[in-house]
Amino acid sequence: MNSANIYNTNLDRNRANYEPLSPLSFIKRSATLYPDFPAIIHGDMQRSWSEMYVRCVRLASALRGCGVADSDTVAVMLPNIPAMFEVHFGVAMAGAVLNAINTRLDAATVAFILDHAEAKVLLTDREFSGVVKEALARLEREILVIDVADPLFDEGEFLGEIEYEDFLAQGEEQEPWQMPADEWDAISLNYTSGTTGNPKGVIYHHRGAYLNAINMAFTWDMGHHPVYLWTLPMFHCNGWCFPWSVAATVGTTVCLRHVRADAIFESIKKNRVTHFCGAPIVLNTLNNAADELKAGIDHKVNVMTAGAAPPAAVIEGMEQLGFEVTHVYGLTETYGPMVVSAWQSQWDTLPLEERCTLKARQGVPCELSEDMMVADALSLQPVPWDGESLGEIFLRGNVVMKGYLKNPKATEEAFKGGWFHSGDIAVRHPDGYVQIKDRSKDVIISGGENISSIEVEDVLYRHPAILEAAVVAKSDPKWGEHPCAFVTVKEGRDLSVDEVIEFCRENLARFKIPRTVIFGPLVKTSTGKVQKFILRERAEAYEG
Repeated sequence: MNSANIYNTNLDRNRANYEPLSPLSFIKRSATLYPDFPAIIHGDMQRSWSEMYVRCVRLASALRGCGVADSDTVAVMLPNIPAMFEVHFGVAMAGAVLNAINTRLDAATVAFILDHAEAKVLLTDREFSGVVKEALARLEREILVIDVADPLFDEGEFLGEIEYEDFLAQGEEQEPWQMPADEWDAISLNYTSGTTGNPKGVIYHHRGAYLNAINMAFTWDMGHHPVYLWTLPMFHCNGWCFPWSVAATVGTTVCLRHVRADAIFESIKKNRVTHFCGAPIVLNTLNNAADELKAGIDHKVNVMTAGAAPPAAVIEGMEQLGFEVTHVYGLTETYGPMVVSAWQSQWDTLPLEERCTLKARQGVPCELSEDMMVADALSLQPVPWDGESLGEIFLRGNVVMKGYLKNPKATEEAFKGGWFHSGDIAVRHPDGYVQIKDRSKDVIISGGENISSIEVEDVLYRHPAILEAAVVAKSDPKWGEHPCAFVTVKEGRDLSVDEVIEFCRENLARFKIPRTVIFGPLVKTSTGKVQKFILRERAEAYEG
């Protein structure tokens, strides 16, 4: 009997029936079918999709012209301006890998990332010239620096060899570019802070970027021609893949250099914004804005939020403004959101407070996210769906990272047992919805940023007057959480709260600095391990 599969015999993939999945196909389609539709708005500047496409092709051509080869890293240190949107297409068109660096990092970390990623080119905005200049001084190899001038910002120092517009002019607008040969090829590199020092480089591939861009558009029901406002930094998981989602939906992307309540409300009204994303801190800022800023919005606005679990009260405040909130969950390792608190129609008649409590849960996998479970961290046995049994969140599917750059050990550990280990502790309710109860490894999420407690502790231990230190999360009405430092001072030494904070300010990025400092001995087990769960309770009760 012939054991050959009759559905595969002489039926191989070819150029006619197979094309690697890549979000680059989205911009090509938008520019071809909707050439005059507005693609981007920045202040009074507006460009169409055909203009956007040409600029991205020029960028790719210029990068190849200056020696950027396949799989080379192109780093950017940019706010949410047009160039930041363009690099999400132009860099990949050149066959290179985009590394969007968190603009809030300190110079030492930026230097580590540039070196670890072996960046060949750095595009930078002069707002970050102080940090970038110091970071470049720490490097022992050459890197081409391109300055991006923004007409809406005139401070800082130019550091580069050429300005971005002049660099684009070196490229050919008709130069052909190719889709990736393999959809498994890397498209971007995003660094996430671990809990043991140096950040890890998370690799995204074209396939995952394509699928999660569609995932977000479909999950959020973005439809055709949405108007998307950039309150979420594009360096966060490539803006949760929304640069590619906006291209897929032929939307209009509205840039916002600085996230302020007045600028957000003004843009929503002026540009008829339909969608924007943000951490709970952004939503809380809008809730507490002056009433005159909130007035005058007469159309539906959709808000997607993630980060530290948003308090139900924050969601309730946004819903009272008339904004429809969608709560999602994910990690850098999952291309941003992978889980959504999907709404059920039977909840429509519940009281507002109860509806918002349900919406504050992390939820269920998005349509293209494949699978999730809450299970015992060691045995991987799922916990009962009772809303009480604790376990770790495990994820798997096509929108899980390719792996960690140059870190096979961490990659193997993250994928052990055929699941991605999130490190987040949760319960699963009888309806299948997941709700985070705690985070393992004591990661602090402040304003949507992950902070390693160990990194802050390492800095504190370097202070000559500090004997011991431990850092935990303390609830913060504005930031969601902030670092709270417990400090034991060496005998015979004096130390004030202000001195501790100033020392951290000199050695850490601003968002990592403890806002609360409590002096006294640390609570430990008999084996000398700090009991952080007790410190968290004390931090919550502390009002000093």
